[in-house]
Formats: sequence, structure tokens, C-alpha cells
Amino acid sequence: MKILSAEYVLPISAEPIKNGAVAIENDKITSIGTLANLQKQFPNASIENFGEAVIMPGFVNCHSHLELSIMRGFLDEVEADFFRWLIKLSVTRAEKLTEQDIEISALLGTLEGLRAGVTCFGDIGRFGKAGFEALKKTGLRGVVFQETEFSPHNEKAVEDFEKLQEKFLNLKSTENELVKVGMSPHAPYTVSRCLFELITDYALSENIKISIHAAESVTEEELMLFGSGAMAEFYRERGIHWTTPKLSSIEYLSEIGVLQAKPLLAHCIRTNERDWHLIAESGSSVAHCPKSNAKFGHSVAPFEKFLDKNLRVGLGSDSVASNNTCDLLEEGRFASLTARTREEKTRLVNAKEVVETITLGGAKALHLENEIGSLETGKQADLIVLSLKNVAQQPIHDIYATVLFASNARDVCLTMVAGQEIYRDGESKTIDEGELMAEVRMIARKMQDS
Repeated sequence: MKILSAEYVLPISAEPIKNGAVAIENDKITSIGTLANLQKQFPNASIENFGEAVIMPGFVNCHSHLELSIMRGFLDEVEADFFRWLIKLSVTRAEKLTEQDIEISALLGTLEGLRAGVTCFGDIGRFGKAGFEALKKTGLRGVVFQETEFSPHNEKAVEDFEKLQEKFLNLKSTENELVKVGMSPHAPYTVSRCLFELITDYALSENIKISIHAAESVTEEELMLFGSGAMAEFYRERGIHWTTPKLSSIEYLSEIGVLQAKPLLAHCIRTNERDWHLIAESGSSVAHCPKSNAKFGHSVAPFEKFLDKNLRVGLGSDSVASNNTCDLLEEGRFASLTARTREEKTRLVNAKEVVETITLGGAKALHLENEIGSLETGKQADLIVLSLKNVAQQPIHDIYATVLFASNARDVCLTMVAGQEIYRDGESKTIDEGELMAEVRMIARKMQDS
């Protein structure tokens, strides 16, 4: 039994506790309350007091691409054209990076995450094994969604599904208590209807989590509603037959039954009242990625509408190839500020709502809220300690505002998953950072020289 205490404890599911503490035994939270009460309750427990700090649940990054971490800044010159960006990414990954390079890339992503207080990832990977093994090696929690290949051909659906299923089952066989596997049919415009239906049937029968990029861009909307735009032209040039559903991406996924599997839908920028109703009614969830959306110029998703419609919504960094950092506090701050400046906004999103979104909201988006996301007796001891000693954080009038608007990843001084410390005071407990960074620099030079 050990007790961690600090000036503040932020349970998320309950009011903040001044001079609070969290009692931990093995991988679970035994009790939370004031330090004085927990000392009486557990007189023989060891106590560590972090002083000017806040103990809170770890951040849940519910949409990432860890295997692309090596591409931080590499694609920025083509980001004005999302389609060109996708093509350069795909070509680079397929032709210039080895499997080992991609595994190192994923480790770089997990290292950045754990240093920033992320304790759980919802990660999508074309090379799913890379993110899967990186999470296991670093001691993080997560769901890795094995992604489909580019699969728009109905006639190849069975073959494509069998390939996806094989990759999925290979990962499934080595799951542990912390890291699970799901599936990701990439997007409504890159996966055939037949393949979507096969994946959905399989997910429903085997209780498999799925995640999909949806309603992300004007280009996608043009293809789905009108059969026009850059993606439609790309298909025509290559002789790929595409039947335009003349529906929004969310309506299309509903019509073909995919929402029955309660997918995690990444982005959801180009959505409306009808779409929100379908998402809520089905129990599907949203991964809101405001910085990546803005960096591509894809517009601002209606964040306050997601909250007001009681959708399961969490925040995601997306890949650092399209965001450049994995800092959920920065992501949350940006989410709040962009929501407040959106022309169609109906109200201002507040700090408490956003802090809830990057913790319990992300857990709900991944359907893990019974295990993580808040500090409650019986839940997993996935928590962080955030220092409040920086002059830029003082004085503290509202702890939620201080966490969101005056703190960042560098203020994290402890990251714990299932009761195990994986990061403390600038040092990873599970990764040789020096060795990893040397390998990262070698891969970067290779990419630049090719």
C-alpha cells in the first residue's frame, strides 16, 4: 500500500480535493480523500507528498498514429493539399522505411506520450504491430486498431478482409492486460462497402472495437455527396469504380450498418444535427483532433455540439506528422479556444469540460470508462502528477483553469499506469532514451537523403 498526496487531487468524477491523496495497492486505487483521512485509514502505508502539484487521471489520447512519429515536420511542405499529403505519407512509409524504422518511430511516439502524461492511446496503424509492441514495451495502456490497406474494390473485399483478419489475429494472440487490439477500416472513401460490411459483421460477432476516419475534409464531403473533387478525379484516372452514396459520411456508415458496431469516429468536422443524432443513438464516439484539423485547414469541428448532444467524445493528437506534438494539454487548450471562436458557436466551452474530455471523455470514447479516466476506488491506478511550481501557473483560483490554460506537458513530473511508474522527473523508466534518439536521428537522415 502506498499513498500519493499533493496540494490538489482532481478526481474528475468528483469535486477537487484540497490537500488530497490517493491510496494505491498493486494496480488499483484503494481510496481517495484528504491526506489526513487516508493516513487514519491506512496508518502503515508509505506516503509520498508532491507538495505544489495536482494528482489527476492520466490523459487519454484517443486518436493517434504512433508509427508516423518519425515524420514529424516531414510532410509540412505538402500539407496545403491533403490528398498530396496522404500520397507522400503512403509512398514514404511503403518505400523508404523498413519495418524496424516504423517500430522505432512508434517507440518515439510512446516516449513523447508518457513524458506528456498520456497513459492510454487509441492508436491506428497500418503496421499495427509497431504501435502494439511500442505500447507494451513502454508499459502504457491502449487499444491498437489494425488498419486496412487502400481497399476501394468491392470485388476484392473478401481477400482484403482475410488479410486484415490475419494481422488482427496475430496481434490478438499476444494481447496483455494493458494493450488490446481492434480494427480500423480507414475511411468511407478508401474502403469498399462490401469490406465495411464484412468488418462490421466480424466486429459485432467477436466484440471487436473499431475506429474510422470520418467527415474529415471538404474533399471527402465532395466525393460522398456529389462524386466530385480531387478524390473522385483520382479514382477516375485509375479506373477505380466508385458509387457515390449521396449521403454524408456518417449517414453512409449508418445506412450500411457500421454504426451498429459503435465505432470511434475520428475528426467528424463536416457533421450536422442529423449526424450527431446518429452518433448518439448508436452509442458511437468521436475523437476530436482540433490541432490536426486546423493545421490542414480543414475547418473547426463543432466541439460544444458534441458535448451538448452528450456524445462520447475524447481528444486525439492525430499523428505528429500532422500536429507535430503529442501534448494533450495543448490539444485541450486549442480545442477550447477554437470552439470559442467558431462562427457558429452557441456558447463557450469551459476549462472543466475540456479537462474532463482529455481524461474521462477519452476513456468513454474508447469504452474504457469502467477501468480508467477518473480517480475512483476500484479503478486502475492510471494517474499523473502535474507540478504547479511554475510562476506562470500562479496564483491558483480555479484548478481546472490552471491545468488547462497555464500548464503544459513539461509540467508532468510523474506518469503511472496500473500502479507502475513509467516516467518520473524527466526520465523514462522503460525506454533507453539515448539509444532511441540515436536511432531516430539515423532514420531521419536516411529520409532526408533519399
